[in-house]
Amino acid sequence: MFEGLTDSFRSAINKIRFSDDEKSLKTALENLKKALLKADVHHKIVRDLLRQVEIETKAKGIGQVNFLRSLKTNLLAILTVPGKQGFVFSSKPPTTVLMVGLQGSGKTTTTVKLAHYLKLRQKKVLVVACDLQRLAAVEQLRQLCLANEVDLYTEENVSNPLVIAQNAMKKAKDGLYDVVLIDTAGRLAIDAALMSELESIKSSVVPDEIFYVADAMTGQDAVKSAVTFHEKITLSGVILSKYDGDGKGGVALGIAEQTNVPLRFVGVGEKVADLEHFIPERIVSRLMGEGDLETLAEKTSSIIDEKQARAMNKKIKKGEFNFNDFLEQMEQMKKLGSMKSLLGMIPGLSSMAGKLKDVDLENSVEMKRIKAMIGSMTKKERIDPELLNNSRKRRIAEGSGLSQQEVNRFLKQFQNAAKMAKKFSGKKGMQDLQNMLSQSKQAQIPR
Repeated sequence: MFEGLTDSFRSAINKIRFSDDEKSLKTALENLKKALLKADVHHKIVRDLLRQVEIETKAKGIGQVNFLRSLKTNLLAILTVPGKQGFVFSSKPPTTVLMVGLQGSGKTTTTVKLAHYLKLRQKKVLVVACDLQRLAAVEQLRQLCLANEVDLYTEENVSNPLVIAQNAMKKAKDGLYDVVLIDTAGRLAIDAALMSELESIKSSVVPDEIFYVADAMTGQDAVKSAVTFHEKITLSGVILSKYDGDGKGGVALGIAEQTNVPLRFVGVGEKVADLEHFIPERIVSRLMGEGDLETLAEKTSSIIDEKQARAMNKKIKKGEFNFNDFLEQMEQMKKLGSMKSLLGMIPGLSSMAGKLKDVDLENSVEMKRIKAMIGSMTKKERIDPELLNNSRKRRIAEGSGLSQQEVNRFLKQFQNAAKMAKKFSGKKGMQDLQNMLSQSKQAQIPR
């Protein structure tokens, strides 16, 4: 999601790589200015940022290291807004969150993403359908909740969202829910009726948080709308949706600076798992092309069970990794979200993420073929790949509707993957992996 700005930052920084004088600094700042304006960052923010970077770089000595250090420090200052980070639970459950935003901002989808995020952290979540304005909004929410096994509260014959919200709070307290997410109605534009409805729900349920969902693809319009919502109902946080799209990326800087409301989460893909905790230090690290291993570690730890991981590691060490294990690992990978997002967190691979067309593990042609091949195996063959001789391979090819050549290619890839996993499963292997990551990080923009 940051590849455009990251490439531009890299280009600007390289302008003073071999030439430490004022002319090279001016060229770097000019490149940076063009990149930020193109990314739809407000011109006043751009002006103030560049002025500060110029002053600090000159004071400490013109050079790439000082330029980079000043740029990172000032970007961090813009994105760091006083207030809460991530999701903060109230001392007395349920924690109640009012989800607000304009129609088309991705508010309903983001509500389910947030519910999924909390559910992975062992929280009992109730989503409340209070968007009675948009046609099929309740049905959309019902389908999303059903697909992701999230509890939904809705009332068929009630037309007043305030009544639904009140009744939902009673259910949440009786059902001992940890979190209540209230999906409210949006509008095509901010109007008095919308604000009046939100204010009545706010006064009645007294939410712990009011999250504004801003469409990152709308650029400065998203910033203006966020400012207006904050003036009217006092926001406690902003969630940026569609940050993986064709938007220019600068909206994050604009919202943080102009609303003075902390960015809490960011939507980085279409999958329900593609919602990330917004931590300024980590976002700046990714903007600089340095990856974000902390977020990657947190994401994987919330998905992968520690006992299962240990058991799997033992099987890999013994060379017992089989096709059932392979399918299980693919199911786990699906829960991690988009491959582009994951690659962008790994030092050295962030530039590759921008060029990668996202991989849908569930619906890709390759994954369907693999599932067909494994589905054509016997139970014993799935457990013991060594059983697969030529006659068995021919039977699998016929059963899956593929050629034996395709079956052989997959089996070879599986064997290579198993060998690589075994190599990195021990202490020496982990040290080799850490060394690889360290080297790839050093190859990025210097600190």
